[in-house]
Amino acid sequence: MILLSMSRSLLLVSALLVGMVSLAAAPAQWAHLGTRTVNHQADRDQIQVTAREGSFRSIKLKIRRAPVTMQRVYVHYANGRIQEVALRQAFDAGDESRVIDLVGRHRVIEKVVFQYRTSTRWWPRKAAVDLYGIR
Repeated sequence: MILLSMSRSLLLVSALLVGMVSLAAAPAQWAHLGTRTVNHQADRDQIQVTAREGSFRSIKLKIRRAPVTMQRVYVHYANGRIQEVALRQAFDAGDESRVIDLVGRHRVIEKVVFQYRTSTRWWPRKAAVDLYGIR
């Protein structure tokens, strides 16, 4: 009877460990939070994020269609705080920014403002900037 109870306990612990390992191994999913097509005339744009999207721990930008040079990103939180991030990086179409870790406990994003420079004014296509967040 005791041996049967021990084997059941061992089986239960093994199942719990396997479940925990599979949860830890599951890759986190990046959520698409918005897109903005940048203008050759402007040097600042923003992507609105609604509070219903929830809280995030990190964000990243992905550039499509044309090159752009990102200078700074300003993350505006729902609680009124602003996090400034210097990027100072030239991106080609298809490039992604580094992962930007968000600070503080209340990381519900209201909007992300980015300062940029289009690489060439004669470029026929406008760059699109996609914003992604991870919980």
